[in-house]
Amino acid sequence: MKLARRKFLKVGASGIALAATAGCDRMPRELRQLLALVNPGGGPFQAPAADTIDPIIHALNRAGFGPRPGDYQMARKLAKTPEEAAVAYLEQQLHPETIQDEDAEHAARRFETLQEPPGELFEYQPDLLQNELMRATLTRAVLSERQLFEVMAEFWSDHFNIDPSKGDCKWLKIVDDREVIRKHALGKFADLLRASALSPAMLWYLDGRVNRRANLADKPNENYARELLELHTLGVHGGYTQKDVMEVARCLTGWTVRSTINAPYFQIGKVEFDPALHDFGSKIILSQTVPSTDTTLSKDQLEQRGRQELDRVLEIVAAHPATALHISTKLCRHFIADNPPPAAVATVSDAFTKSGGDVRETLRALYQTDGFLLTRGNKFKRPFSFAVSALRATGARTDCGTEIIDYLKRMGHAPFNYPTPEGYPDQAAPWMGTLLWRWNFAVALSQNQIKGTRVEVDALRESAGGDERLMAHLLGRKPNRAEAQAFADSGDGLALMLASPAFQWC
Repeated sequence: MKLARRKFLKVGASGIALAATAGCDRMPRELRQLLALVNPGGGPFQAPAADTIDPIIHALNRAGFGPRPGDYQMARKLAKTPEEAAVAYLEQQLHPETIQDEDAEHAARRFETLQEPPGELFEYQPDLLQNELMRATLTRAVLSERQLFEVMAEFWSDHFNIDPSKGDCKWLKIVDDREVIRKHALGKFADLLRASALSPAMLWYLDGRVNRRANLADKPNENYARELLELHTLGVHGGYTQKDVMEVARCLTGWTVRSTINAPYFQIGKVEFDPALHDFGSKIILSQTVPSTDTTLSKDQLEQRGRQELDRVLEIVAAHPATALHISTKLCRHFIADNPPPAAVATVSDAFTKSGGDVRETLRALYQTDGFLLTRGNKFKRPFSFAVSALRATGARTDCGTEIIDYLKRMGHAPFNYPTPEGYPDQAAPWMGTLLWRWNFAVALSQNQIKGTRVEVDALRESAGGDERLMAHLLGRKPNRAEAQAFADSGDGLALMLASPAFQWC
């Protein structure tokens, strides 16, 4: 059935808002893979029955990309009360290694370039690599049982943003995603920071590979040093000075990446340290001295000392109180509110410091704050989260293909496409201009107009137990009378709910 846009918008403007759902089929994964199905609708499932968003729905929305049919009842069985069940679910998600995720990994395995070593990636066209990385990211977000892990992979991808269009980043971002972001997403921040600093893609993107000082006349390249302090650790108001930036840049001179444009033309993408390009003079960083090195030492000794300077810089900035505050503020902004409550930030910052930057412990503390527990329905989904939650919510069968990626590009939020180092914004205001394309996506999805993606609307309604329960499942709460009326009058209740404020604010 074709729905007139004017009628759709008229009904939507009546003030009705609806939220998230999804579906998961129990087919053998090989058959599901063959048919390119992701989360098709399954059997009967339980919908929330409260008048307001309960703790379980809140946890499913914030620590993941929204519930699929069956997710609510699965989480509800974890404990006697919704509050206890939400806590149990979050604790489970903090240990992704204990969660069986064979289906998601099997689906992502078809993107074979993601496992290639750095040198082999240069045999592929960059557009293919970018396409496979985006589609794999979308596939995992839709399919994975390890939802918090995927949320944190997205979070750190923004925090350590790399634009793949620059130089060898076209090929090396694949390695960065695998060996930096995904490897350390729920580990220690210091390990993640070091992996990023020595990522061949990051060395290309922020010019670390050309940061050298072969003699006193050379001026170090400060690009990475500045972003290390401003974005990755202390934050723009973290108390560092321009002198600190230059001293950090001096400490990081001498790191290179083998490329296709310089000899020896093999082991492309390998990161190396060249003592001949390093500044071994004394430096002072954030009031801490990095002593000079006697340059008459052997080459091996000089290489060891130069590598130690990188470790010393990262140790200083990772342990700085401003870094704990900066990271905690960003985490609270992502999981609690655009303007996070100071009390929550302070609690999370303290946990970050006491745990030595342990991401799990930091998140565990965040999930126990009143700010997280009591603040619901106030975070506006970014376009990627909106699209993924819609696919999960509807139990869509999808190949996570280029048509969905094209929608994300039109909404300005395709993965790994942000051109500047700060990454995609994590507040509502910059995304308000995407509403029309969200409406278009909702209608196209509900009416099966997206190639490679299909929603069985009647089966979804039947599995939910009728319209009222389907709305409750999507809203995360019982619908009120006006919402039920709007659903009935819209001509496409599913599209209305997906495009409505209640679905888009979680």
